[in-house]
Amino acid sequence: MARGDQIYVMRPFLGQDGVYEHHGIDCGDGTVIHYRKVGEATISRTSVESFAAGNPIFVKHQPRSYIPDIVMQRAESRLGEQQYNLVSNNCEHFANWCKTGVSESQQLNNFGLGIGGVGATAARGLIQEAATESDPIQSIYLSDRALRNIAIAKAQLQPQYDRTQADVETWHRVAQLALKQGKPEPIVRAALERKVAAKRRAADFKAQLDQLSVMEADLLRNQLVLQQRMVAPSV
Repeated sequence: MARGDQIYVMRPFLGQDGVYEHHGIDCGDGTVIHYRKVGEATISRTSVESFAAGNPIFVKHQPRSYIPDIVMQRAESRLGEQQYNLVSNNCEHFANWCKTGVSESQQLNNFGLGIGGVGATAARGLIQEAATESDPIQSIYLSDRALRNIAIAKAQLQPQYDRTQADVETWHRVAQLALKQGKPEPIVRAALERKVAAKRRAADFKAQLDQLSVMEADLLRNQLVLQQRMVAPSV
């Protein structure tokens, strides 16, 4: 690993262990700039140990990339940013942008949720174009593939959202009980802090679910247009 390298570790994603690449930029001094998801996701400079979280670190080799000084300038220019979005601005989008100038996520493309899969927010214009100008058979095929992957993603996210919502209620009851029983203030405060943390996680899951639902609705509307085109008599 060296200054300006794009690096990643394997982390849990959608309830499955070790299948999501968490990307960042190696600063060459024992720190990494990456989207740190503690509370509100923020582009931060943290220790390598914090970035790795006990996992092996790998280097992402790009066929074309900026020199290390430019990579670092780009990464540092976005420190403090809080605009994380699973499908349009995640950690891989950020690291790729720093390294190559292209904000993309190959992982989402592989899931059929990136631009290549006609699913991300950035691809909505392409979806609309496919509904009005492209080959309808091919467009329906792409839409079906994206819809299947959206359904899989929602099925994985929903239980996590439900669990975090339950955690919010649980820690609320714990805090109330601690107050009634006259427990020391640190115990009450700890329960409330856990409630707040669970509430933030639930909000993050809800935002991701809402985004997937919007994408799903867009695809379904465009499929209807495509189907109407296929049955309309030619002029």
